[in-house]
Amino acid sequence: MFRNFKQMIMAAAILLAAASSCAKDKKPSWTPNDFKGGDMELVPVDGKIHTYAPKLYYSIYEYCREAEKNVNAAINMTEAEWKRTIDFVADNLLPYGYDMIVTDGFMAMTSDNSEESRGYMTHYGENKLTRLVEMCAERGLKLGIYDNPLWIHGDDNYYVYGTGTKLGSLKYNSSDKVGKPESKDSFPWAVPSHKGCREFIDGFFKYYKSLGVDYIRMDFMCLFETGDGAGVMPNKCYGREEYKLALDYICESAQRYGVFTSIVMPNLTNCGELELQKVNEFRFSADTFDGGWGHVSSWDWGGINRWDRVNGWWPSSANIFDGFVFWSQFTGPDTAMPDGDFIRLNTLTDDECMTEITIDIVAGAGLKPTDRPEMIGDKLKYLQNEKVLEILKQHCICKPLSHDINDVKSQIWHGVMPDGDHIVAYFNRGDDWAERKATFAELGINAQQVEVHNLWWEYLNNKNESDGLKTESEFAFWIPPHGVKLMRLKLR
Repeated sequence: MFRNFKQMIMAAAILLAAASSCAKDKKPSWTPNDFKGGDMELVPVDGKIHTYAPKLYYSIYEYCREAEKNVNAAINMTEAEWKRTIDFVADNLLPYGYDMIVTDGFMAMTSDNSEESRGYMTHYGENKLTRLVEMCAERGLKLGIYDNPLWIHGDDNYYVYGTGTKLGSLKYNSSDKVGKPESKDSFPWAVPSHKGCREFIDGFFKYYKSLGVDYIRMDFMCLFETGDGAGVMPNKCYGREEYKLALDYICESAQRYGVFTSIVMPNLTNCGELELQKVNEFRFSADTFDGGWGHVSSWDWGGINRWDRVNGWWPSSANIFDGFVFWSQFTGPDTAMPDGDFIRLNTLTDDECMTEITIDIVAGAGLKPTDRPEMIGDKLKYLQNEKVLEILKQHCICKPLSHDINDVKSQIWHGVMPDGDHIVAYFNRGDDWAERKATFAELGINAQQVEVHNLWWEYLNNKNESDGLKTESEFAFWIPPHGVKLMRLKLR
């Protein structure tokens, strides 16, 4: 994503140039006469999209973020760097279920305007997407893509596949009712209500599926809807109705082709009433940036209480812990999954690493590490705890004992595995040792005895034994600063 204004302007210029260059000199790569029957007919789907488990994947975000700090240099990953990254993921993470590498937005995203591309993105930086897909597949991995089905990468004079509509006609015109007509768009948006836009969005998902891509991360949605929420980046503000129509089309086509949709920087108006139902994953927190404990827990602790739950804005929380507590009221197996952005373990202490991974997993958010191979060091082991990963893979969604961020009970999370075992995570967001305790009744436990397994301790000490049988009616633990105790309880 674009975290630096100068970088954003450069990247936006590339997007706009790719969309409009040589429009008067090129002939369309297809015409309506190429398709029998005129405009294509899209068959409706049932809308049941929440059928996925949380994702385990690696993001190239940290590489891009560090490169971005050199603002005078164009960001790019060579094929050799891609190979090094792919090999690292295949050797160290794939055996544990991390089966995908996902791009981000820092690099140029362009189309070669070929017959095959239909005006959609073909190159990420200097690399062809087909080559990146091929390189990943050689090591048993998939490629996930950062792109937006409302961004027009192709030549204005080309036609939307299967229609008589030119790409240029999908863009803003003076008859569109927008909130900020004097602003210039930072991105070449397609307007959902324009003729051919539904087909354009459908072609987007069909195109990526044909490449072997089934994960799309869609950014800057707050800019499209309200024209703000991303610093000083201008946009015209297309409004709630256009935004809803876009999500309707995205939901329809993503389901049609079996593509997982992750939405980034949404306003989450009315507590995410649209996003929770129309996409598979939604991001609520501020960007990871340089990582650290701030992103996990301390940035603007409690700030979500100032977020406008009716009118929304981006982000709803600065740190991920606040956001996971709040959004746990609304998320579940029949809604979109929460997304706390990427994990930079090399910026955390050992206790903080365990806390970061645990809160992501118990909240049902998946894991998205981004540490570069040369930076992660011995923190790699925290991504390989199969006892902990099993919670995610079986999609055990836990909830805090309180949704009040200032209540210490919001730092105790509980859920039940498919086999009936109970998962309990005791967190300490504070800077000093602290006691955390919960009664059997609070945890919904009705048993005479409980066999206790400390999942991080067992893994780090290479043990497969319990802490013994618990017969009291309360669990109480002292937790180190920024630490966690993650328990699996077997009822007797």
